[in-house]
Amino acid sequence: MPTMTAAEKRAEAKVEYDAFLAQCPSRRLLDRISDKWVALVLAALGGNGPHPGEEDAGEPRPLRYSELSRRLAGVSQKMLTQTLRSLERDGLLSRTVTPTVPVTVTYELTDLGLSLHDLMRGIKAWAEAHMDEVLANRDRYDGSQDQ
Repeated sequence: MPTMTAAEKRAEAKVEYDAFLAQCPSRRLLDRISDKWVALVLAALGGNGPHPGEEDAGEPRPLRYSELSRRLAGVSQKMLTQTLRSLERDGLLSRTVTPTVPVTVTYELTDLGLSLHDLMRGIKAWAEAHMDEVLANRDRYDGSQDQ
């Protein structure tokens, strides 16, 4: 069996993680991180948006499950739990259990999660900056479909 050079190994890895290929595992990761609840959990843990009772977004900080649940209006307990577990499994957040009465569980972004949060913050800023334009385009499109 021939030995592969470092360049050959990198080239092979690029093929292995090509999201355009049907069986690429990065496709499942892209599917996960494009989920609205994932984006909102990342935003909440990353300090995007004011925390209840605060004016500024602040820095990334750990949040308890109940705090996350309150921040993510409309998320069911089942969906929030599934989302947190999947993010923990992927190494994007850490879960810390503190033996208190009752037990305190907090969630915090890992370095990997923070790097994704930085990208998502840019997408969020783009969406906020262009929302008026998108809404106008939707109205224009919907009006042309009625004819």
